[in-house]
Amino acid sequence: MSNEQASTWRELWNETTSLLGDEKEARWICEEASGLEGSEFLESLNELATMRMGVSLQAMVGRRLAGEPVQYVLGHWPFRHIDLHIDQRVLIPRSETEQVVEVALSCARQLRSDEHMLRIADIGTGSGAIGLSMANELPHDNTEVWLSDISTDALDVARANIAGIGRNARNVRVTEGSWCAGLPRELRGSFQVIVSNPPYVDEADPLVEDSVRTWEPHIALFSPNQGLRDVLGIAQEAREFLAPGGYLVCEMGFAQGDVLRAEFAQLGYAHVEVRKDFASLDRIIMGQWAMSAE
Repeated sequence: MSNEQASTWRELWNETTSLLGDEKEARWICEEASGLEGSEFLESLNELATMRMGVSLQAMVGRRLAGEPVQYVLGHWPFRHIDLHIDQRVLIPRSETEQVVEVALSCARQLRSDEHMLRIADIGTGSGAIGLSMANELPHDNTEVWLSDISTDALDVARANIAGIGRNARNVRVTEGSWCAGLPRELRGSFQVIVSNPPYVDEADPLVEDSVRTWEPHIALFSPNQGLRDVLGIAQEAREFLAPGGYLVCEMGFAQGDVLRAEFAQLGYAHVEVRKDFASLDRIIMGQWAMSAE
């Protein structure tokens, strides 16, 4: 890809497609370099790219050819109704996690009342995808969403994404810590929903793609004890912070349902369910904390 002679966006799109072997990815990268998207990009296909745009395009194509995921190359990715800034400090948001949000929203709406604060925690928030989506989609009044993570790098990304939800950003609080330890002690027993997409992949799992293992943060992916340690730790800790009748919702590995269902019940959760993802694989474990706050 040469910058010696100005090219139209049509020519650059075709050239990028040839290099990447993927017309859709090529268009995304060209749109990012041009600062245009959708119909505006298509209407500008016969216009010449500036030198600055050409340099930006060349750099992104180089990163993609080196194997970097297109989401990181672009620097942002859509998740439900928001566009998230992302980079290698956080996991790439996936459609399975959008379904986690759907389940958590259903729980929140079930427990919401006009008289009391609806308090939600997204622990291990990463980019903020889950918690910010919930803050964005729930009513502004009497809603409070806490984003917590042990990684200061991840929290920097989450903070950068807060402005993207507009007015409801005022309902978001950010705190640092491991799982529920990051939540204020004075809020014990007051959360209607605690939700998380924790690490749940075993380090030796042969199904993990090379690009995932190479580029995404291992701290957010891998967990000991066949991937179960962190989900079980969250289930134990959340009991102290959930309000009576509050829900814990966690993303999990597709082969972990039977074990987690039994463990959640043993820990005192009621109405324990395993929900499937779009591929009909077990993906979400949820339970209701039925015991009175101590």
